Amino acid sequence: MRCPVDRLTVASSNTFACLRLWASLSFVLFLSGCATFAPNPPQDQTNVCEIFREQPSWYDYAQESEQKWGTPIATQMSFIQQESSFRSHIRPDRKYYLGFIPGPRPSSAKGYAQAQDPVWGEYEDQAGSLFARRTHMKHATDFIGWYNRRSQQQAGISLSNPEHLYYAYHEGAGGYQRGTYRGKPQVLRAGREVAARANRYQAQLNACEAEFQCRKFYQVWPFCRS
Repeated sequence: MRCPVDRLTVASSNTFACLRLWASLSFVLFLSGCATFAPNPPQDQTNVCEIFREQPSWYDYAQESEQKWGTPIATQMSFIQQESSFRSHIRPDRKYYLGFIPGPRPSSAKGYAQAQDPVWGEYEDQAGSLFARRTHMKHATDFIGWYNRRSQQQAGISLSNPEHLYYAYHEGAGGYQRGTYRGKPQVLRAGREVAARANRYQAQLNACEAEFQCRKFYQVWPFCRS
């Protein structure tokens, strides 16, 4: 005859196992839900006004970053379009061996700004927080602002020079100062694209920015205008 205590012990073990299984499943669903509910990339990425009309909060995040670090809104958004096309969870493609065996990714870049693990860790330590996420636009714009301010301080690049800010963003301040970008046609082309897009975004923003200012109940005109 089995002791009632034995039956209780077995029941408790089964209950604990079920709870642990449900906790694991909930965590997996939470992670997948973060990607599922992330904003879709804007339909028209050639026009920053249309981007902000789809996602007005993105204007607020970019404006906060500009006020904090100095990089213009148009430059921030041009960087993000270049790096991720406004896809929140994008990562570099894996290499596949024999056509089907997944290998490592070429880098740890992730999120809107395609920030890599080491520099993201520096950002968290110096300016962000442990709760900052590369997949959230608020933190991506703040990261770009922080990084460009660092490029300005370390390499003397003007915050109104999106092309060379992008070279430093891609190569690091040290690589930029050594001129490593000059031998990389793809990086040179990307830098020119970033600059042309930033200029176009700025011209568009000049015509529509009033739509996104003073729209909150606590903002009082004219103090909320930049």
